[in-house]
Amino acid sequence: MKKVITSQDVPETGDFRVPRGSVVTPSARELMAERGVRLLEVSEDQIPGAPPGKTIAVGADDGGYRLKETLKPVLLSLGLEVRDVGVHAEQPADYPDLALAVAELVASGAATRGVVIDGAGIGSSIAANKVPGIRAALCYDRASARNSREHNDSNVLTLGARLLTETQAEEVLRTWIGTSFAGGRHQARIQKILDIEQRYRNKS
Repeated sequence: MKKVITSQDVPETGDFRVPRGSVVTPSARELMAERGVRLLEVSEDQIPGAPPGKTIAVGADDGGYRLKETLKPVLLSLGLEVRDVGVHAEQPADYPDLALAVAELVASGAATRGVVIDGAGIGSSIAANKVPGIRAALCYDRASARNSREHNDSNVLTLGARLLTETQAEEVLRTWIGTSFAGGRHQARIQKILDIEQRYRNKS
């Protein structure tokens, strides 16, 4: 079956490698032209790692390290590839650095979604949202996780390790991963978010 490339798959910048013979929707082609993204059709073996749709970038500061390690097997059990940007031990770290590393992977298309964990999840959400193309959502229960995907098409999830039990965090993660963007009337609102982002890009 041929892979279908939609506007949701298009990275913010750079080259976009897709399997040869993929079907690219007109909206995806328009978005690539707008962003200056170059489409490269290549053989499957030239696409590193898992397909982008199955790659999740994860990162955590020292306050979120233990929860990150707990949740990684959950992602693997869902058939996803985990790209861990750190930290790799419970050592002092600054959450903006980890949020940036995850957000850049998502914005570039190297990962489809990302998860960042710190003590409260607030700082990582603020930092990740500074990266163009990122819609990071701090979620604290299944309802907020579902809403952030259905209505806001969030592509980065932030979690507060001090505010959730491991069981609660897993419920949030599973819901967020398993929920699709509803589109429809919500697409126009997402476009308004993108328009705001573009307006301030043009001022720089």
